Amino acid sequence: MTHPLDVITIGRSSVDLYGAQIGGRLEDMGSFDKYIGGSPTNIACGTARLGLRSAVITGVGDEHMGRFITEQLAREGVDTTGVKVDPERLTALVLLGIRDEHSFPLIFYRENCADMGLTEDDIDPAFIARARAVVATGTHLSHPRVEAATLKALRLARGNGQKTALDIDYRPNLWGVAGHGAGESRFVESGKVTAKLQETLHLFDLIVGTEEEFHIAGGSTDTIAALRAVRAVSGATLVCKRGPMGAVAFTGDIPGNLDEGETGPGFAIEVFNVLGAGDGFMSGLLKGWLDGEPWPVALKYANACGAFAVSRHGCAPAYPSWEELRFFLDRGIRRPDLRNDTELEQVHWATTRHTRPGGDWPEVRTFAFDHRLQLEEMPGYTRQKGAAFKQLCLDASLRVQDGRPGYGILCDDRIGRAALHRAAGTGLWIGRPAELPGSRPIEFEPELGDDLGGVQDWARGTVVKLLVFCHPNDDAATRALQEARVKRLYTAARRNGLEFLLEVIPSKVGPVDDMTTAILIQQFYDTGVFPDWWKLEPFRTEAAWTHAVDAIRRNDPRTRGIVVLGLDAPEDELAQSFALAARQPLVRGFAVGRTIFGDAARAWLAGGMSDTDAVAQMAERYARLCGIWDRARAEAPAPQRQEA
Repeated sequence: MTHPLDVITIGRSSVDLYGAQIGGRLEDMGSFDKYIGGSPTNIACGTARLGLRSAVITGVGDEHMGRFITEQLAREGVDTTGVKVDPERLTALVLLGIRDEHSFPLIFYRENCADMGLTEDDIDPAFIARARAVVATGTHLSHPRVEAATLKALRLARGNGQKTALDIDYRPNLWGVAGHGAGESRFVESGKVTAKLQETLHLFDLIVGTEEEFHIAGGSTDTIAALRAVRAVSGATLVCKRGPMGAVAFTGDIPGNLDEGETGPGFAIEVFNVLGAGDGFMSGLLKGWLDGEPWPVALKYANACGAFAVSRHGCAPAYPSWEELRFFLDRGIRRPDLRNDTELEQVHWATTRHTRPGGDWPEVRTFAFDHRLQLEEMPGYTRQKGAAFKQLCLDASLRVQDGRPGYGILCDDRIGRAALHRAAGTGLWIGRPAELPGSRPIEFEPELGDDLGGVQDWARGTVVKLLVFCHPNDDAATRALQEARVKRLYTAARRNGLEFLLEVIPSKVGPVDDMTTAILIQQFYDTGVFPDWWKLEPFRTEAAWTHAVDAIRRNDPRTRGIVVLGLDAPEDELAQSFALAARQPLVRGFAVGRTIFGDAARAWLAGGMSDTDAVAQMAERYARLCGIWDRARAEAPAPQRQEA
């Protein structure tokens, strides 16, 4: 039987609020980073990143945090068919901190939370049958209602001949054997918990846990004795996690020494954050297991995925993509603090950025109305009228977009704040300028502050756009100053989880040829700047495009791509430039402004055009340019269309 899914996980989901400050008490945290969490939810994300087709059965509230979880799961590529939206219960929350390399305080807010509202009626036999494997976690055996739902899923899977797995995932306070303040505790002896677990262990083909988790499952603090007790009631492969010593798998009788089991290589990395490491481990293990790899290979994947989690902030966001995992295994460890390995972090960022707000953008047709200086110089302009006009620009953008993917805007905060804020959540790609208009050497909008700390206030999913007037013939001092400022903003954007678009315009500085922009691109890469997007002038020759694209691919084969700008060119000239640019698969679209809004802005600001007519004119011009671009792309040579 062909299964459309590889794995379905079942159990907890939560919003994890991670303390942003490292080395302090949870009581003293001043800000938090928000991630999805809960062991089954993390595993669903981790396996999806590794290329498995995953789904999760869980419950979320009918509120903002529930929508955050379902939207993030969708971005991760996780099937959300089994996510129950509960109108009566709230989404679970967890507060977590990194005190030091040994202490990781956390508090669970799970009293009658949404995922604890799962019942047997929420388990659809047809949905269960879609997967090759069903994975349960121990927490959802702790309460009769969710235990019944979990057992129904497992029995259905067993009856269908599907694989089943258990991550013991023992949290004493979630079983009621430790207090609310003991969220960090990983082991408290309990005969009742042991008995409950042992009632279900026969239902699994694979059981995974730490030594302490096998202690609770086996009812003994002697690891060998505990494993043998589990083996007495289950024929599953037992995988015991041993922290820095890696992990060991037992497919048959338990020997007298843990070292006699099957093992995979471990990875000597710095321990930064153990929270979520087990879920990363389980994700890698499931990848190997379901791909039919031998246990040493599956354990290698698991140990590596656990190493990534241990070295980064957060749980699910720390897990590697399949490309990243292969890169790491091929290249090896360059430094033990993986989060500070620049090359590795670039691979991580580039191969997982589609999971961040904003999503994936194979194509983007952009209406650029981030102009400030040009608008301020028009007769009739006032700040109030400028803000109102940018709202009309957004209206035109949304009319053309009509809910479809592949459309975007560039909008500023200084004049267009209301439009910028209204655009969030509409499905538009949104870029926001950071440069002070016309500045050379580059200066930043004052709102960013001297330390560029203002970037942290930008909405997630916004692309940080920076226009730099530069030329290969710039004097050394100008070049050094501009490169340093670009690097500062790029670093600030990356630190705040925002993509970065770098726009370079050399033609306004000096003469250009087919190599001019390619040289500039290389110079910025040499400083350690890896833009997610490039915004480039419309070149007149195919050679110029080839040189620019080659420079980008040579340095960053995982870049988002290029958008071609308009420079207030008339429509017929844009059509010619689009035809040439569309031949390059790395060019994802365009960003054009004044060609669309210039006439409307002058007439509307002067009182000679109504709101309705302004929106209609801009929408018609924007739509026409989109059509020109789409035709140019469709008429590009076939191999380039396919790669695009």
